Amino acid sequence: MSRQVMILGGAQSDFARHWQREGSDLAAEMQRVVQQGLQACALPAAQVQAAHVGNFAAELFCHQGLLGGLLARCEPSWNELPIMRHEAACASGSMAILAAMATIESGRAECVCVLGIEQMRNVSGEQAAANLGTAAWHGHEAQDAKYLWPYMFEQIRQRYAEQHGLDSIYLQRIAEINLGNARRNPLAQTRDWQLQAEHFAANDEFNPRVEGELRRRDCAQISDGCAVVFLCSAEFARQHAQRLGRQAGYPAILGWGQRSSPLPLAEKLPPASAPGLMFPHLQSTIGDALQRAGLQDAWQLDVIETHDCFTISEYLALEHFGLAPAGKGWQRIEDGSIELGGRLPVNPGGGLIGGGHPVGATGVRMLLDAWRQVEGKAGDYQVEGARRAACLNIGGSFSAVASFVVGQN
Repeated sequence: MSRQVMILGGAQSDFARHWQREGSDLAAEMQRVVQQGLQACALPAAQVQAAHVGNFAAELFCHQGLLGGLLARCEPSWNELPIMRHEAACASGSMAILAAMATIESGRAECVCVLGIEQMRNVSGEQAAANLGTAAWHGHEAQDAKYLWPYMFEQIRQRYAEQHGLDSIYLQRIAEINLGNARRNPLAQTRDWQLQAEHFAANDEFNPRVEGELRRRDCAQISDGCAVVFLCSAEFARQHAQRLGRQAGYPAILGWGQRSSPLPLAEKLPPASAPGLMFPHLQSTIGDALQRAGLQDAWQLDVIETHDCFTISEYLALEHFGLAPAGKGWQRIEDGSIELGGRLPVNPGGGLIGGGHPVGATGVRMLLDAWRQVEGKAGDYQVEGARRAACLNIGGSFSAVASFVVGQN
């Protein structure tokens, strides 16, 4: 039986910051967030025995590869640290987490750093869209799209509407909830935005179309950001808690799931006449995480951090988590279940739409927020009494998906 993986804690950058305008870069932000994370965990850097980096496209945005070498210079004791980098588009951070878990489960290391990072605001919107488009099948799909990913998720929205019907008012409500939640989050990219009802409506002036029926508020933002978590074995966590005089145990990764699927969206989309869930592999990924955590269903969770790169991706997640039957995700929006204070809050810190989406950092930020909820350290967006939190992170058009359940034993 593999060893349990614990979460000591971590840190993240302020996702509202614009690194280039500040004269900052990948190396400086790695250094800043690593030091904040080590301090938050009261963890001596020399006790970290390996590291994994999640990043999608630093070569394209920053002309920088070999990010492990940048991480190695963050601490003198990390000069010879084993470090690997992982890429799976928007799920890159989760791949780094899974690799770090395997490092601990195998006994190769007792304490591992996981860092996700992306700088995306240093190029034009058009160039950023082109860079991000490399996670689709280059030269084969969405070739006429100005903004590739809004175009791709508009195809997903259209197919879902053909299958089940879809009232856009529910997507608008998801955006409104997540941007409202972000106002409680001191590190959210949109926390200071002043938005009124017309900014969420089908209003071409205040909420213009981006692709098809997808509008500006349906889309997550281009962000700069970095997040770090420190994972360890149960024995390391016990000894660390003893050194600090901590009475409570640390949260654990209780369950995980991971699936891949073919890169082209057309090979994944079901026929318009097909009943049931749109992406069975997404349901399987979530189901694996819940089963490994010993949970019968998602209603035994207290909070969900899900991947709302677009409002339709969160809408689909509600059904794939089993919170509503296929075609009925609107029920959980209409009855208030997903709101902060509802039966099962979703994205209480704002998610990607409200919090920001620095691609390689997103999966790590999600795990960190799950840890915050279980630890009772989420501040103004804390879900009262949270003991079990799930994450769902996707890459591309659901080509890479990962899910985790975090909780106290």
